[in-house]
Amino acid sequence: MIALFIGRFQPFHKAHLSDIKLALKECSKVIIAIGSSQESGTKDNPFTYEERKEMIYNTLKAHKVMDYDIVPVPDINDDKKWVSHVKKIIPDFDVAYTGNKLTQKLFKEKGIKINKIELIPHISATEIRKRILHGNEWAGIVPEDVAEYIRKINGEERIKRINGERLLD
Repeated sequence: MIALFIGRFQPFHKAHLSDIKLALKECSKVIIAIGSSQESGTKDNPFTYEERKEMIYNTLKAHKVMDYDIVPVPDINDDKKWVSHVKKIIPDFDVAYTGNKLTQKLFKEKGIKINKIELIPHISATEIRKRILHGNEWAGIVPEDVAEYIRKINGEERIKRINGERLLD
């Protein structure tokens, strides 16, 4: 059985890693679909597709996770056509894993099996970006490889700059 795990991964965090490991216990392969793949440099999407792909790849390699593919899925901004759009890009999967209520609804409407992921309180990409923006501790809720990568690409400064915060020396 093949799983689809779709998200924006802005950035990839420990709950994402946990979800992929769970999917691989139930399925032989996981296709990780990076949504909004064409977006970068915005408040909600500060990282590029290639950066997100590298965060995921580095983390899965460090955790010896195999049997996955990473695929870009650009937005089309049309909920009615979105699942069909995803299926054109990724035609062969048996079940979709998601914690996003809208994604669950859209896939269910098209008769696709959903394995609902329970979200972990205070672990979300939005929370991580908010913590970075306000100078609070964030690295503990992302895999070590992701924290290193975000620092390497000056991701903290980018998030602050995008959000219009003045950086202090």
